[in-house]
Amino acid sequence: MTQWNFADVYETVAEKLPDAPCQVQGERTLSWAEFDRRADALAADLLDAGLTRQSKVAAYLYNCPEYLETYLAAFKAGLVPLNTNYRYGPDEVTYLLDNADAEAVVFHASLANLVEEVRPRLPKVRRWYLVSDVPSDTPVWATDYEEVVGRRVGRTVAPWGRTADDILMLYTGGTTGMPKGVMWRQDDLFNVLGGGGNPLIGAPPSKDMEEYSAHLTQPGLKMLPACPLMHGTGQFSAFIAMNLGGCIVTLANRHFDPAEVWDEVERRGVNSLVIVGDAFARPLLAELDANPGRWDLSSLMLMSSSGVMWSQEVKAGLLKHHPGMVLFDSFGSSEAVGMGASTSAAGKAESTAVFQLGEQVKVFTEDGNPVQPGSGEVGFVALGGYTPIGYYKDSEKSERTFRTIDGVRYSIPGDYATVNADGTIHLLGRGSVCINTGGEKVFPEEVEEVLKLHPAVADAACVGLPDERFGEVICAIVEPVPGGTVGQDELIEHVRGRLARYKAPRQVLTVDTLGRSPAGKVDYAGLKALAAERSGGLSS
Repeated sequence: MTQWNFADVYETVAEKLPDAPCQVQGERTLSWAEFDRRADALAADLLDAGLTRQSKVAAYLYNCPEYLETYLAAFKAGLVPLNTNYRYGPDEVTYLLDNADAEAVVFHASLANLVEEVRPRLPKVRRWYLVSDVPSDTPVWATDYEEVVGRRVGRTVAPWGRTADDILMLYTGGTTGMPKGVMWRQDDLFNVLGGGGNPLIGAPPSKDMEEYSAHLTQPGLKMLPACPLMHGTGQFSAFIAMNLGGCIVTLANRHFDPAEVWDEVERRGVNSLVIVGDAFARPLLAELDANPGRWDLSSLMLMSSSGVMWSQEVKAGLLKHHPGMVLFDSFGSSEAVGMGASTSAAGKAESTAVFQLGEQVKVFTEDGNPVQPGSGEVGFVALGGYTPIGYYKDSEKSERTFRTIDGVRYSIPGDYATVNADGTIHLLGRGSVCINTGGEKVFPEEVEEVLKLHPAVADAACVGLPDERFGEVICAIVEPVPGGTVGQDELIEHVRGRLARYKAPRQVLTVDTLGRSPAGKVDYAGLKALAAERSGGLSS
């Protein structure tokens, strides 16, 4: 059985499909041959800088061709690529790069002021590569990225070579605590991302490199990740497309613009669009509703989402505009890819948060027994098979998340669910933000999805506030639709009409925006602090 390394894979694509497009942004197009050549040059410079086997290389970039080019360069040189959140402040960036032991950082010039501030605190970094995205001079302490990748160096392979055990590190903030680096063996990640195949389009995994190479007879799909490549959903989705010889189309605008998304889908003939739940899907649907027939979407075969809930009503609305596409809603996380899936097509928009379990997925009670279908019992979701080896430099968190049950090693990222009688699961949410009210556990996502069904609500989040009687009570933070108003009593009754009464919020606060991250995530800790301040602390 082949032990996979992404550098070997992408070099094979470049050899078989040299002229096929690989990266597109705005008016820029890089062929697979150009992408491969530029990554070779960057890899050679990283080695010249003194990086050694499995040294860490950070991509501190917005979406761009250089993002995945940096990753390929690291793969080629037997180094570890990792993501850096461009929304972080100086202390957060310093913590992440120090925690990761980063020795090289590739950053956009527009982030140079922050880099200048944190650089003295990061003595391990040997090379700072500046990618010009705004007019600027390269600082004396930085290396011009374009000058480096413009060199012709030939094939770059480090003295220590490459192995299937080489690591990719994905830093994830989760819902609590400081960012932590999830360590994926390249072989495990390649296999969990389809093994060179894609079941959605009927492409089976490849058993070895010879078979993989034989499948590369024509360019693959064009994929547009509307979400950031710095998060797992965008990054891993891009890998899936590239594993099939595909092309990644990234948006030029750094603020999500649904009209720009649909413009690029039409202009570039995009086949696959990657989003993160309703935070992306609702604005995209609103744009289509406001401009019926404006865009030719015939090339679009697939919309996929992962990471947060994607509501049934929004799925149905999108399918009305383009009945020919398939909507793929994936349940997973940075630590657990492929836990479950829900597929919707015209005439069948699957229910919100209902997923078919993956082959390696189990739902266990807290005492380690399988949850029986139809029992109504709540359990934690566990994924076996291809999983990460742990968190970087954090054995305690690794032991909590990666556990062995009945002789099988599982990744348990903290999601809870019930198992329906037909074997599908109903996802309740992440246990770390679970609200305990009067002895009853309430998962915020379940209440949030009901709140968002109200026509006056654009977005919603729920947090627990301390209460003398019940321990905690539910507070809803609601973002109204533009120009709309929401009434507290009306929303509370709206939830009571659909869920158990104890799951209804006791208080409703309105905000201009929930401030979701580019990946659609909610800052529950920040919203909880805001709710506590506005509600006066203890509820009555």
